[in-house]
Amino acid sequence: MKVLVAPLDWGLGHATRCVPVIREFLHQGAQVDLAVAPSFAPLYREMFPELKQVTAPSYNIVYPKHGFNMGLWLLKNSAHLNKVIAYEHHYAEEMVRLHGYDLLLSDNRFGFYSKKARSIYMTHQCRIAFPPLLSCLEGIGIRWHRSVMKHFDQVWIPDLEQGPGYAGMLSHVDGIPVPAKFVGPLSRFSELISGTGTATETGMQDLNVLAVVSGVEPARSQFENSLKEVLAQVPGNHAVILGKPAAGQKSWTEGNICFYNHLKTEEFAHMVGRARWVISRGGYSTVMDMAVLGAQCIFVPTPGQYEQVALARELSRKKYAVHIPAKKFGLQSLMQTMKTQVALPKPPRENLLPLAVQEVLKKV
Repeated sequence: MKVLVAPLDWGLGHATRCVPVIREFLHQGAQVDLAVAPSFAPLYREMFPELKQVTAPSYNIVYPKHGFNMGLWLLKNSAHLNKVIAYEHHYAEEMVRLHGYDLLLSDNRFGFYSKKARSIYMTHQCRIAFPPLLSCLEGIGIRWHRSVMKHFDQVWIPDLEQGPGYAGMLSHVDGIPVPAKFVGPLSRFSELISGTGTATETGMQDLNVLAVVSGVEPARSQFENSLKEVLAQVPGNHAVILGKPAAGQKSWTEGNICFYNHLKTEEFAHMVGRARWVISRGGYSTVMDMAVLGAQCIFVPTPGQYEQVALARELSRKKYAVHIPAKKFGLQSLMQTMKTQVALPKPPRENLLPLAVQEVLKKV
C-alpha cells in the first residue's frame, strides 16, 4: 500500500500535525512518501530520515503587513491561489500516474487529490472563520470549502467528535458533502505521553516564559521582534524558539533570553515542561500540542488570521488559555495576564486515529 502525505505550507503546524498520521500509516504497514515544500523538508528529514521526500508545489504565501488588509489581500491574490490549486492537482495526478500511489492524504491542500487514487482531505477548519465586519461572507466561504471537499473521498477532522472539542464551531459543522471522520487531536508529542496521561518528565520549571514563533512573513518577524522587546523587561529567565528548522539547531543568549532556531521534538517538549507560561500565535496545531503537553498558554493571534483570533477568544472565554490581541501585546498586558491561571483540557485516552487509518486502508 503506497501512501503520499502532503501538508499545506502555510505555517509549520500543518507539517507537525501530520507526524502522528505518518507514524500510524507506517505502524499499520503502509509505504509512506512525503510531498513537502522546501521549508518543511528539514523537519521531516529529522523525524523520518528513512522516508522518501518529493518537492510539492509551494503557495509562497506572504501576508500583508497589516492584518486588517487581509480581505483585500485575498481578493488581490485569488488568481495566484487558484493557479497553485490547479497546478497541485495536476501534480497529484502525475504522482499517482508515475509512482502508483494508492492513497493521497492532503492536509489542507485544496487541489491535492486524484481521480485514480483514494484521496483524503484533513482540516479542522470546516467553517472558515471571518471577522465580524465580513461575517456576511461566511456563507460564501462555507460553500467554497464544500466545493473543495467534493473532490475527495473522505474528510478527516483533527478534533474530538463531541463538540465543542478544541476547535469549537470551526470543526463542528453540518453539511460536509463527503463522509467525514473525527480522528481526535493530533500532536507530534503524543508518543511522549506516559501511561498516566501526563507529559514525560521534563524537570524543574526554571523558565518564566517560553515563546514559540511561527507563521509566515512579515507577521512572523514582527512577532519575534515584539517578544524580544517585551521579554527583555520581564523578570526571570526566558526562552524563544524561532521555528526555523532550515537554520539548524543553533542557540545563543541575549540578556535574560535564550534563543533557539529549532529544537527536536523531545527537546521542545522538555522546554515546555520547564516553562511557567508558553506564549505563541495559537494556531490550531499549537493548541493541540500544548494540550498534550499540559502547558499554561498565552495566545497572541496573527493579525488578519481570524481563525486564530476566533480560537483564542473561545479558549479564553472557557478559561482554557489567555488571549492578548497582537496590537495590545506589550509589557503591561503581559504582566497583568501572568497573574491569572488557565489550563487546556487534556485529550482523552481514546485514540481515534488508528481506527480511521485501519478503515481507509481496507477500502483502498
